Amino acid sequence: MKRDPFLIEGPTCLSFSGGRTSAFMLHRALEANDGLPDEAVVCFANTGKEEEATLRFVQDCSEKWAVPITWVEYRAPASYAVVDFETASREGEPFEALMRHRGLIPNPMSRFCTQELKIRSMARLLKDRGMVETVGAGEFFSWVGIRADEPRRAAKIDRSRTPLVTAGIGAQDVGAFWKAQPFDLGLPNMNGKTMHGNCDLCFLKPAAQVAALIAEKPSRAVWWARMEREIPTLGRTTAQGSVFRMDRASYAAMATTAEDQGDMFDPDEEAIACFCGD
Repeated sequence: MKRDPFLIEGPTCLSFSGGRTSAFMLHRALEANDGLPDEAVVCFANTGKEEEATLRFVQDCSEKWAVPITWVEYRAPASYAVVDFETASREGEPFEALMRHRGLIPNPMSRFCTQELKIRSMARLLKDRGMVETVGAGEFFSWVGIRADEPRRAAKIDRSRTPLVTAGIGAQDVGAFWKAQPFDLGLPNMNGKTMHGNCDLCFLKPAAQVAALIAEKPSRAVWWARMEREIPTLGRTTAQGSVFRMDRASYAAMATTAEDQGDMFDPDEEAIACFCGD
């Protein structure tokens, strides 16, 4: 008899990104374990750049499923704070504090934002709770909401940390689950993907997707453009200022041409794999 991949054995951190997939993973874990075991903790790492609907969804899951979800935020230079729905940052404060402390902005080759804002902030919480001995990234047992139909992302993360992959669960399964629920994430579901999820204009998202999000709501680009303008980055400073990515226009430039730039980028470009999950 095969072991249920959603059974929790030993200290475990369920990383809840605030998306439908990781919420589905949490629900399956609650079913398999008849609730949340004492040795498990559900963590939501808030960067301050999530959509308001994401924050509301995290709170709804906690309340409607009667499961404690610990909200953590990075604090410079190497600490964290426990917050909640009411006190969570909403203007990118943790993310900005990290970049100003480092004196640079992240990029696809140096994604220290993921390491510090999410992985290490959760690890610091777990260390204080006696669940891990060190704060080193990857040194604690975490579950990430990556599906079986995301092979490229799954390949970059140990399969033992992706129970949805082990169970063969794909976007259709997740979609069917949420259609049957009395509540849902208040963000568009496009063929099983939530393009508005995680950091609103994350530089790991495809350019066409970022462009569409800016066109939908131009104010989304303001914070990102300000970071590129105010935080100089050695080796990646152009005439437009510092940039999160050298292979595409700056956020300020994309905001200026938001109405037309949907045709400027490859619509089939894939998002770069990240720990965040969905």
